[in-house]
Amino acid sequence: MEHFAPVSVLALRHVLPHPKALKRGAGIRPLIDGRDVLQEVHPDGDSSCYQETWFGSPETWPLWAGDEPRRVELSNNDCDTGCCGGVFVTIQRFGGLVEWTDWQNTDDICVPVPPEIHFEAAQYDAGLARAVADHSWEEPVDTAARLLAHRIAATGWSKRWNCRLFSNGICVRERGESPAVSMSFATDDSGRMRGYRWYVMPVSVQEPVEDQVLRFVERITATDPRENAKGP
Repeated sequence: MEHFAPVSVLALRHVLPHPKALKRGAGIRPLIDGRDVLQEVHPDGDSSCYQETWFGSPETWPLWAGDEPRRVELSNNDCDTGCCGGVFVTIQRFGGLVEWTDWQNTDDICVPVPPEIHFEAAQYDAGLARAVADHSWEEPVDTAARLLAHRIAATGWSKRWNCRLFSNGICVRERGESPAVSMSFATDDSGRMRGYRWYVMPVSVQEPVEDQVLRFVERITATDPRENAKGP
């Protein structure tokens, strides 16, 4: 008699960073069958799936499952995982199933990692899409970062000025009393530091975020970033 591995259910939960965290964007933590697996295997770690990594098309989402296997960093110690360790998993789609396998905990190799986990692909994709569509947790600065990313993409700004946004280039820069969003990019195709520039958008709680983003986008798209953006 043929035996089939059980199928698990994936959900995602948004978590705001602790006050002293280096990364200011919200983390998105995977819940597998209702369990926070990162809390179990890396209790002192932070999610590596920051909000700004979910702004693009579905195939760019950190947990997107494609036909080719992809090694994904799930958590870190508020530091580079090459330095301080973290949790990794390989994600791949097989027809109607998504597989998480080859788990690795480089923070503490003595902590057991989960076994191979399978998800029903349609439910898995719906779980990712549901998390991206959920804005109920956002603070105004999170909303500003999301709206700015979508508006900049829609304007064709990068092609107009021959600029390239860095990975995670639009993100929450600061929270608390002086919330702000940063937008980092290169002003040439090399992506080297000599072409590195950035804008900072302060976010006020005194007016609608949408109006602030619209005004900011109108200003930066009308001027040459080589002359008006901040640089090293």
